[in-house]
Amino acid sequence: MNVTLTINGTAHTYDLEPRTLLVQLIREHAGLTGTNIGCDTSSCGACSVHLDGEAVKSCTLLAVQADGADVTTIEGMASADGTMHPVQQAFMDEHGLQCGFCTPGMVMAASSLLAENPSPTDEDVRIGLEGNLCRCTGYHNIVKAVLTASGADQ
Repeated sequence: MNVTLTINGTAHTYDLEPRTLLVQLIREHAGLTGTNIGCDTSSCGACSVHLDGEAVKSCTLLAVQADGADVTTIEGMASADGTMHPVQQAFMDEHGLQCGFCTPGMVMAASSLLAENPSPTDEDVRIGLEGNLCRCTGYHNIVKAVLTASGADQ
């Protein structure tokens, strides 16, 4: 089955089995390995990407469901000149990462949250990211990073 979609601004067409998950297309066919596979059950959020501007867990979607869509992965968040997205920069500046496994999904979810709510409270951030799990940080610096990216923590 042919699936045509735009990934990080570039159009692609893939011939896939109908059961191929979007995360498999991204990692195995597009070769973009920043999107992680964590749990295969949609519990951890490590596979979060933007689908037409909305954060989704790519392990829960068939690739055919993304046919015609615009997908942004963590690799597509930085500017063309390599300047990091403000959320990426805030994660670095505020030490919102440790092992880094959850970081791509957290950045994707956080940037989507900020697009919907540019001035979140601490509680808004915690609620907005509750579908993304981190086993290392304890979340304090992740929340601080999102607030910094919003300009609320300065």
